[in-house]
Amino acid sequence: MELPALTTKREIDQVIRGTAGKVVVLRFGKSDDATCMMLDDVLLRCVRPLQRMACLYAVDVDAVPVYTRYFDITLHPATIFFFDGRHIKCDYGTHDHTKFIGAFREKQDFIDLVEVVYRGASRGKPMLFFAVCEVLSLTSHYYIANDSGAEANYAMISFIFPSHNRGLMLSLDLENML
Repeated sequence: MELPALTTKREIDQVIRGTAGKVVVLRFGKSDDATCMMLDDVLLRCVRPLQRMACLYAVDVDAVPVYTRYFDITLHPATIFFFDGRHIKCDYGTHDHTKFIGAFREKQDFIDLVEVVYRGASRGKPMLFFAVCEVLSLTSHYYIANDSGAEANYAMISFIFPSHNRGLMLSLDLENML
């Protein structure tokens, strides 16, 4: 099973203008690209849970160069959202609010984003905010000698928050929590 493909500018325009009350999700990329294939797998698993609020489509960047240039798509995959004929902009913590660049690792991450877009766009919000937070690592136990020389049980959780094309790394040390 594959995402429905839109191959012409006319098809894309008809889907954007003709879909009312649902988020239109356009995945721009190349069907033979490994990252696009990973994203397509995640999107396919989301079709059924999102069927009441979103329509998902794949667009080959080489087939529709007009939109590729218009949205300045240089990195693949790029995911763009529309609602009731309007392009929805979302602040992901990067400099580009017009599209999401990259793939989602988990189905729930994409579902959460579409829900944010759907709720915000249906309320007429011009700009949406979606905090992308990725848990990088969890070290369950390690021991560090504190100032008094005694060992303390620590856990460290590392997060990365993308901020203006530079990741802001935040590490939390949780003493004696395990």
